[in-house]
Amino acid sequence: MKILILGGTAEARRLANRLVEMGHDVITSLAGRTQDPILPAGGLRLGRFGGVPGLAAYLRIAGIARLVDATHPYAGQISINAVAAAQAAGVRLVRLMRPQWEQQVGDDWVTVATVTEAAAALPANAGVLLTTGHTGLSHFLERDDCHFVVRTIEAPEMDLPRHARLLQARPPHGLIEEMALLEREGITHLVTKNSGGGQTEAKLEAARKLGVRVIMIARPAYGPALEVDSVEAAIGALDIGD
Repeated sequence: MKILILGGTAEARRLANRLVEMGHDVITSLAGRTQDPILPAGGLRLGRFGGVPGLAAYLRIAGIARLVDATHPYAGQISINAVAAAQAAGVRLVRLMRPQWEQQVGDDWVTVATVTEAAAALPANAGVLLTTGHTGLSHFLERDDCHFVVRTIEAPEMDLPRHARLLQARPPHGLIEEMALLEREGITHLVTKNSGGGQTEAKLEAARKLGVRVIMIARPAYGPALEVDSVEAAIGALDIGD
């Protein structure tokens, strides 16, 4: 069966690898934002589709029988487009979405809906570890009354001001590493998105142990889809046989 995976996550790679092992014709689509990404088994497509019409047309022309949205929980428009394009093309859609993090005893969380709200929630003179990626970065850096450590995999296109420094690092990050970073940089606030998953969860435990306040940006809503939270469940939901 020919399957298109909207990828870019570790779960997407594991799913592609499993489906290829099972003998399916798998194509993984990547947005192309990350340099030297870890590539999955099977075919590869880079770049955008051109909105709902472009994705729907690709599904038809390529003969795609199943579509899996296994993008990052904050991938944005592509997840919205996947719902409409799958309906237009008559293709079964499965959304593979890792479980979100849940607040634990001892956590000091403030949950907000947007990066704008997150930036506004920071008090003056905060030392901030910012792990929200490139989107909305300017909203935070306008806060010149705070100091930021901006941790990303890829360097942002914009130059950082004097009250911010870039820390390029690829997950996973361990607890000891995260605690050392928070202490060394004088971090009082961690700003992050509720991405879920184990590769970056240690920062939350480190914040809990050190009394660092977490400003958590909640997940957006992407519309109706058959949603699962594991690779095994995705394989079952695809209804592709053994």
